[in-house]
Amino acid sequence: MSGKSPHHIDDSILGQILNSVDAYIYTKDIAGKYTYANQAVLELFDKSLAEIIGCDDSHFFDLALSAELTENDQQVIKKAIRVEGEEYNFIKNIQAVRIFKTVKKPLFDAQGNVSGMCGVSTDITSEKKLQEQVNEQAYLLDTILNNIDAHIYMKNNERTFMYVNSKVAELFGESAKNIIGKKDYDVLPQAIADHFYQSDKEVFASNQKQVIDETVIDENNIAHHYISTKIPFSQPGKPPALIGFSSDVTELYNLKEQFKKLANTDSLTNLYNRRFFTKQAHKEFQRAKRYSQVMTLISIDIDHFKVINDKYGHPAGDKVLIDVSACLSQNLRESDVLARIGGEEFSILLPETSLEDAKILAERIRVEQSELVISGKWQGDIKLTVSIGMSSLTENDVTFDALFSRTDKALYLAKTSGRNQVYTL
Repeated sequence: MSGKSPHHIDDSILGQILNSVDAYIYTKDIAGKYTYANQAVLELFDKSLAEIIGCDDSHFFDLALSAELTENDQQVIKKAIRVEGEEYNFIKNIQAVRIFKTVKKPLFDAQGNVSGMCGVSTDITSEKKLQEQVNEQAYLLDTILNNIDAHIYMKNNERTFMYVNSKVAELFGESAKNIIGKKDYDVLPQAIADHFYQSDKEVFASNQKQVIDETVIDENNIAHHYISTKIPFSQPGKPPALIGFSSDVTELYNLKEQFKKLANTDSLTNLYNRRFFTKQAHKEFQRAKRYSQVMTLISIDIDHFKVINDKYGHPAGDKVLIDVSACLSQNLRESDVLARIGGEEFSILLPETSLEDAKILAERIRVEQSELVISGKWQGDIKLTVSIGMSSLTENDVTFDALFSRTDKALYLAKTSGRNQVYTL
């Protein structure tokens, strides 16, 4: 009867198994000399087993460039511990560094003393190089994304942030690592998060790129304007996501609004200018004609304004125009349109206002202007009066110009009839 255990593996079979493993398997004695190496090791060193047995690592490695190898061996032999880690080893016969994922364990004799060590090393050179390329590309991409003047983020349809660049992190007042993995409403106020998610849902529903103008009011009641491009992005086995690029255009928006205001506003009085007034008046005229509504136009001229300029100077004239404008503005409804038409002349368009009601307003304006006292650095206070002409829309008016001309004629008659009065046509 054989004395071998039923589970005993013949050495030749064991050798075949070790030689077929896609790893470098070896043993060394306490002096660091090889006592065994599988086929992978033989091919790596381009040596036969006989040429390896009894030789130490100095025959196969440049030990000055393979510090981890010697250090790990010493740890195993001297401390009788298991060591696992990466080794960067310079192999002489191929004159190249190879990177190994290595596990080394001590071997013991019958008395329990360390008699050597065994090791299993896996070549991860290609994987490490690939990982280095990935890390380098990730670093490069991150550098680019963090230096683009835009808020860039990635979010899935469960409202979870998957990526944010430094601009987003700065905007939210958090570090990127504290934002990634969180829901938008855990990072932003609920109302703002819900506002942004409305356009997110359009991307997920259509699966198409969306370009959206977004406005957010912050806790200080300041409006921030963004142009956002949101692109659907999908990965196998993961929830639908989107990549967002949001540019803060608040400054541009405010500049645009400022230009719009400058185009429509008189720079001295901050009232509407003739261009805007004419545009609005034509709209109101069409609406009044379409719905058979009443509408009245008032024209106002400051009496003897040239005399004021000549006597007190143009700064005084400017102050008169500013104070008169402020006084006129106090008498108007939100729907009324007040403008400086030119020089010292003003017009007020009164939608849905009869001639009788407009007369009451016009007389009140005349009285208030006569009570207005303009003070300044010039000698003496300035008192003034205004002449007012007015007219209401008639069935025969085909265009607003007809109403405007009639009102202008009424103003002329008010001035030629002695000024400081209201004249109606």
